[in-house]
Amino acid sequence: MKFGDLDSLYREVILDHHRHPRGRDPLERVDLHSEGANPSCGDEVTLELMLDGDRIAQAFVRVHGCSICMASGSILSELVKGKDEAESVHMAEQFKALLRGKDAPADAGLGDLEALAGVRQFPLRVKCALLPWETLREAFATAGKQSKTP
Repeated sequence: MKFGDLDSLYREVILDHHRHPRGRDPLERVDLHSEGANPSCGDEVTLELMLDGDRIAQAFVRVHGCSICMASGSILSELVKGKDEAESVHMAEQFKALLRGKDAPADAGLGDLEALAGVRQFPLRVKCALLPWETLREAFATAGKQSKTP
């Protein structure tokens, strides 16, 4: 596959997630909730998780913002299902490394997130792509603080 073909394929993946975002179905129960914002571009993310034990059963992600942020949130909602906190945070770290210019290991399991790798050429857009993942990390961090509060 030629580079131009790959670029076109990645563009289609991003547009598909933007036009048909996943993770928009309301949850039966919300176990974790977090909101994130990127003041430099106006992106806003609301993230809710329903857990089954220590694993994510379902994710709801609502994004008001650009196509990059929306695609990232949509992909997040698919990739984190069945994962626990450590696996989800590790995936977020792998994605962050990818956007900072490092190649993702073959077993990173980033799936459609790899379509967003080209965003690293535009530093201001990196924040857009990372916002849903930072919001996910914040949801777990906040839950950890709440469970330790007497």
